[in-house]
Amino acid sequence: MTSTTTLPGEIVPAQHPNLKLGPGLLQSISGTSDSATIVSTRAGELQHSANRSKWWIESNARRYVPAAQESVIGQISGRAGEGYRVDIGGAHNASLDGLAFEGATKRNRPNLKVNSLVYARVSLAHKDMEPELECFDAQTRKAEGFGELKGGFVVKCSLGMSRRLLDPNHFLLPLLGSRFPLECAVGMNGRIWVDTKSAQNTIIVARCIEAADPDGGGLDEADVNKLLNGIQS
Repeated sequence: MTSTTTLPGEIVPAQHPNLKLGPGLLQSISGTSDSATIVSTRAGELQHSANRSKWWIESNARRYVPAAQESVIGQISGRAGEGYRVDIGGAHNASLDGLAFEGATKRNRPNLKVNSLVYARVSLAHKDMEPELECFDAQTRKAEGFGELKGGFVVKCSLGMSRRLLDPNHFLLPLLGSRFPLECAVGMNGRIWVDTKSAQNTIIVARCIEAADPDGGGLDEADVNKLLNGIQS
């Protein structure tokens, strides 16, 4: 993963057969050409994945801006017809259809309560429309980990930390998993759901996420290990 500083309005050299744009980037097609131009809509660090298929702008913004295909952790805020209103930390609530779950039918679908937690995928994100969510994988139509999150605890962190935790090479979650049993779902909206079956271990996870967060302590692996040894001694 590489990065470079970019400003609003700058053209970004993002090209890939399966290009996916994240927060801070907009695809624009001019009236005189069919070719698409990728433009930055905010200042920050231009990031892309190792194979250059995913591009986004990482900034110190506190409020989550929904982007299609991103995984988020939301809280049910109310019913809306046959679906739900979901708080995902953005400027507006998202909508979640009652049929947007694996195997859901009109006669057989989840009955979520207000304040229930869901792990979902953003299926629609547009500046002039409210976000839409789905609780299944778009390719397989299977849950693939999406759906209601029962029990556990939500830890809040910076948006940048969420992206770091989704990197399989990041040290924190494997390190914590080597210390005690841990279930985890990472939302790109700055919410991390953890279930450790122990209140003490849940507190440890929260403290370690805060300590490793660039907006917090910014500790590296060695320092987090020292923190863990001190807490668990």
